[in-house]
Amino acid sequence: MYGVCGCCGALRPRYKRLVDNIFPEDPEDGLVKANMEKLTFYALSAPEKLDRIGAYLSERLSRDVARHRYGYVCIAMEALDQLLMACHCQSINLFVESFLTMVRKLLEADKPNLQILGTNSFVKFANIEEDTASYHRSYDFFVSRFSEMCHSSYEDPDVRTKIRMAGIRGLQGVVRKTVNDELQANIWDPQHMDKIVPSLLFNLQQEKGIERSPSPETEKESPVELTERCFRELLGRAAYGNIKNAVKPVLMHLDNHSLWEGKTFAVRCFKIIMYSIQSQHSHLVIQQLLGHLDANSKNSARVRAGIVEVISEAAVIEASGSVGPTVLEVFNTLLKQLRLSVDYELTGSYDSFGNMGTKVIKVHEERQLQESVIKTIGSFANTLPTYQRSEVMLFIIGKIPVPGMYPALGSPNTGVEGSRMIQIMLLKSLLQVTAGFQSTNILTALPTSFLDPLLSFTLMEDAEIRLLVLDILISIIDRHDNRHKFSPVRIVSDIAVLKLKVDKCSRQDNLFMKKHSQRLYRHIYLACKEESSVQWHFESLYTLLGLICVELANEEVVVDLIRLALALQDLALTEEALPLYNRCAIHALSAAYLNLISQLTTVPTFCQHVHEVIESRKKLVPFLLPEDVLAETSKIPEKLEKVEGEVLFIQAKIAEMLGGSGYNTERLATPYIPQITDEDRLSKRKSIGDTISLQLEIESGHSPEKEQRSSAEQITFETLKQAIVSIDSHICVCSVDSVSVEELERERRRQVVERFQTAPFEEIAAHCGARASLLQNKLNQIFEITIRPPPSPSGSVGNGRSHSVPVYEMKFPDLCVY
Repeated sequence: MYGVCGCCGALRPRYKRLVDNIFPEDPEDGLVKANMEKLTFYALSAPEKLDRIGAYLSERLSRDVARHRYGYVCIAMEALDQLLMACHCQSINLFVESFLTMVRKLLEADKPNLQILGTNSFVKFANIEEDTASYHRSYDFFVSRFSEMCHSSYEDPDVRTKIRMAGIRGLQGVVRKTVNDELQANIWDPQHMDKIVPSLLFNLQQEKGIERSPSPETEKESPVELTERCFRELLGRAAYGNIKNAVKPVLMHLDNHSLWEGKTFAVRCFKIIMYSIQSQHSHLVIQQLLGHLDANSKNSARVRAGIVEVISEAAVIEASGSVGPTVLEVFNTLLKQLRLSVDYELTGSYDSFGNMGTKVIKVHEERQLQESVIKTIGSFANTLPTYQRSEVMLFIIGKIPVPGMYPALGSPNTGVEGSRMIQIMLLKSLLQVTAGFQSTNILTALPTSFLDPLLSFTLMEDAEIRLLVLDILISIIDRHDNRHKFSPVRIVSDIAVLKLKVDKCSRQDNLFMKKHSQRLYRHIYLACKEESSVQWHFESLYTLLGLICVELANEEVVVDLIRLALALQDLALTEEALPLYNRCAIHALSAAYLNLISQLTTVPTFCQHVHEVIESRKKLVPFLLPEDVLAETSKIPEKLEKVEGEVLFIQAKIAEMLGGSGYNTERLATPYIPQITDEDRLSKRKSIGDTISLQLEIESGHSPEKEQRSSAEQITFETLKQAIVSIDSHICVCSVDSVSVEELERERRRQVVERFQTAPFEEIAAHCGARASLLQNKLNQIFEITIRPPPSPSGSVGNGRSHSVPVYEMKFPDLCVY
């Protein structure tokens, strides 16, 4: 009976007859459109039959695949696609299950055409917005299969390209179908991302390896272009909590295939990431890169340099979005890498104990890494607003080891050389941060907490460190891009050709100079005395002086700058121990600067005097002018004869000339002598010996007899006054008006410093250890006086050796206690 029913078409269910009618006798004729319309109308009229229609179509397709009747397979998939597009009823879920079963069957086939056919159908399905949710549908198979197709190694290049592109479109379809549906399996889980992302990256890097297919479909878009579009779409859909899962596979792929060393592909990947994700999530990517850099701290320098290069490029893009909480974290990680690189370079090992590791450290690669880190610090700093850049400057200056302030410098394996290299690297980083830094308020740009440690480096013996500090000061003070107009140093007859941008000093500028000018002048003066200074130092000093005159000068500052320039002339005349080149360079620096400042003051007689001296030098001693000294090939004599007469600038004449224009004549006539202020005494010194010399300098004027006081001395107002004045006079060195006292003080300091620079260390240590702190001794004396009991009413002094009783230990009668 069953066989009879099977042979009689009229006894078969209607949906089966409608399905059978869409298949022609010859598969090359294609789908019978009229019968397809009847099937679609039936499905819409009886949606409860839709799942049976799908099951029957799936059965036919499986049978046709097994019999290699691929024409009918294509017709069946076309019919399924049309039914999917037309039907959106509640029963669609069961039909979709049949549809996905058929797609899975095609993807499992060995024929590339069937795989591509199944993929195309799945992509059409992915673009359909379903009206009802699905609670049990799984796409794990499709993620795995499409990822496998992305790595196809089919022999025919054209077919291989088609399969890979089909895999990419399939992954794109899975993402579209699942990414916004909370009921679906989370596509952002690591198990899925670890397949999707590497598959996309594999095709993204095959730009030369994958050949384009000549078919019309792929002529419009190459595999690489399709991959990039799919990758951007994936990242663009990533929410805050999914960024890490999307980026981590990228990092792993670059690690596994050694793609950091080439840099190009890694930078390209992260540019795509940074431009594709939502801008407020950018800092998460930076965080992951920083963490990955830390994790690779003991990897080769080329790998670390590649990661740093990527951070540099990503940081610039991040600036357009949110900076996030990672500003100081970025700099902390990069500075840490600088320190590690210095350690690796000096120890020759990645092992903290200094043992030779299995990896060979190449010094030139470590140097390239250090340059890359410094460049990255600058790139990231340039994206920050002014207030944050100021915080970063303070952060970096706090990381620089200062001799005499921090006993343990650098790592124990690198010693003094390691500390020096770290200082140079961090100062170079600071220079990168200050490049292009323009603050309207110089007080906030150069706060005391930043200026104090920075100026302490101007007295260091290392010439490279001093030059870096000068460049940093120049970058911060130069707010109108005038620095390049002062280079090279030369005598300019008319400064109008320099086209200097000069603005009136603000109140903040005046306050800054009132507070810090003397310290700036002092460090400039002492920097000129350094014997290791070369042409670049004097050019930077001239630029710094010029910028102070242009950016921060008022009438009082101009007077002090003229005094400083004349003091430099006296320095070159009196300091015969300086090298010949340095003395000539200081003369040239003084002449060029007085020529500049005289034209800025526009006092005719002053300009005339400077012009006459310069003309005399051109005729008699041209080697005291910058054109001959501060040049690539300096022209200086073998010996410097006594310089006097008309080739020198006369301070008395200049004071008289400027006095007629309202300048402070008395101050102009006073020679400039650098003073050690309280801030300089408490600042970080260039060596431990200098710190000790300052302590002994305080103590040198006091003998043990002066510290002793009579046990019978009574406390009075005058006693307290004298004690306080005595303390202040030895801690704070106030400015004195008498030139003779200044000379004596200067000579005494020179002798003390010379003594501790030449004396053996044991002698210095013994001398320092023999004395307690002066301030503590003075305070002890005051306390000893204040806690001594009052004299007895009877007038009896009693035993002179009676012990003093503190007030809080005195016994009072009960009636006197409230």
